[in-house]
Amino acid sequence: MRGVVFNVTVPGFLLARSLGRVSESAIFGPLSRLRLKKVDDLEVPGPEWATLRVLGCGICGSDIGNLSYSSSPIMEPFGSFPAVLGHEILAEVESVGSRVTRVVPGQRVSVDPMVSCYVRGYEGSEVCGSCRIGRFSTCELSGEKGSRGFHDTELSRGLTMGYHRDLPGGWGERIVAHSTQLFPLDPRISSRAAVLVEPLSIGVHAVLNAPPTPGHDVLVIGSGPIAFGTIWALRAMGFSGTIVAQTKRSHEATLARTLGATDVVEPGPEARAALIETGAMAYQPIVGEEVFAGGGFPMVFDCVGNAGSIGQALRYTAARGTVVLLGCAAEIRKLDLSLLWARELTVKGFVGYGTEIWRGERRHTMEVTQELIAETRAPVERLATHVFPLKEYRNALSAAANHRRSEAVRVVLTPTESGLP
Repeated sequence: MRGVVFNVTVPGFLLARSLGRVSESAIFGPLSRLRLKKVDDLEVPGPEWATLRVLGCGICGSDIGNLSYSSSPIMEPFGSFPAVLGHEILAEVESVGSRVTRVVPGQRVSVDPMVSCYVRGYEGSEVCGSCRIGRFSTCELSGEKGSRGFHDTELSRGLTMGYHRDLPGGWGERIVAHSTQLFPLDPRISSRAAVLVEPLSIGVHAVLNAPPTPGHDVLVIGSGPIAFGTIWALRAMGFSGTIVAQTKRSHEATLARTLGATDVVEPGPEARAALIETGAMAYQPIVGEEVFAGGGFPMVFDCVGNAGSIGQALRYTAARGTVVLLGCAAEIRKLDLSLLWARELTVKGFVGYGTEIWRGERRHTMEVTQELIAETRAPVERLATHVFPLKEYRNALSAAANHRRSEAVRVVLTPTESGLP
C-alpha cells in the first residue's frame, strides 16, 4: 500500500530550521524527509484488532509543526519514526479479529488515534491511571513499548497513531486499529462532516470539562477547526451567553457566526474594543503592551497556542477567570506570566478526548460529538474546505501551511481521486 512517510533525522532538522524559513521544499518538498512511498501491507495483528480502509484524513496544525521541527522536543520520547502521518482519521472497516464485537466490516468509523495501555497489550494492574478512567490521551506509559499482541512482537513507543512506527496513520490507504479505538458513525452524518469528528471532539472535550458559567461572556481565540469546534460545542451543549470569536479573515468570521458566535472581532483594535466593552480599563506601563484591570472575559479559550495568543488570553481574562489552553503551545520565550498570579487566574489545558459523563452515562467524546452533530444539524462540514488526493500531498500541505493564501480551514487527504465518499 502507499503512505506519506516522515522520518525524524538530524539533517532534516537542520534543513527545516534553516532553509525551511524561506522554502517549503525543506519542510514537505523534495529536500524534506517526507515521501509518498510503498509500505508493508497490513494484516489484523491480533484478535482484538481490525484492518480499515482510509476514507479521508485531516492535516492538523501539529502535523505542520512536526514537519517544520517547530514543535517542542519535550514530546519526542512519546513518538517513534519513520511513520505514516495522519491522526484525524475517517475509515471503513475491512476485517476484524475474532474478539471484535463493536464494529463489523463495511461500517464507517471514527478512529481514536491515542495509543492506550490496552492497545499496548497491558492488563489489570499494568494499566496506568489515565487509561483506567478512559483518558487515553494522557496515557502514562506512552514512552514504553507494548508488551504483546502485535504480530507477536513488542509495540514501539508512542502516544498517537500517525506519529508511530508500527501504527500507520491516515495519510495512507489502510490502517490497523484496536477495537477500543473504533466508533461506528451515525449514517446521518456525511463523510465530509465525519472526517472532522476528531478535531471537533477536542472542543467538545474542553467544554465538557471546563464549562462556562451561564450568563458569563466567553472569548474564543483562533480560526481553525478546534476554535470553530469550541464555538459549536458551547452552543450545542446549551450555552446561551455571549461568545466573542477572534478571527482574522472574512470567511472565518462567517463560519464563526454560522456555528454560534455572537460577535466576531479581528485581532488588534477590534478585540481591544470588545474587551473595553466588558468594563475593562486600560493602563500603559513604562515599557511593554497595555494592561487592563476590571472587566475582562471570565473565560477565554485559546485555540492557537503561540506567544501572542497566550499573552492576549492572560491580559483579556477577568480576575479569577479561567484560560482554557487548546492550542499546541510549545517553547515560548519571554512569556510574561505576571497576570497569572496577579489576577489569580486558573489555566486548564486539554488534549484529545476520552471517557466523559454525558447525560448521566459514560460515553466517549467521539460518541458525544457524533450525537451533537446529528442533533444540531449544524453545517460543520463547511470546515473541510479543501480535499486533495494522496498523490498531491505536497499541494495539500502547502494549502494547510499557507491558509492566509489558500483560505483553508481544514485540508483533507483522501487515498482516491474521487475524494470523500
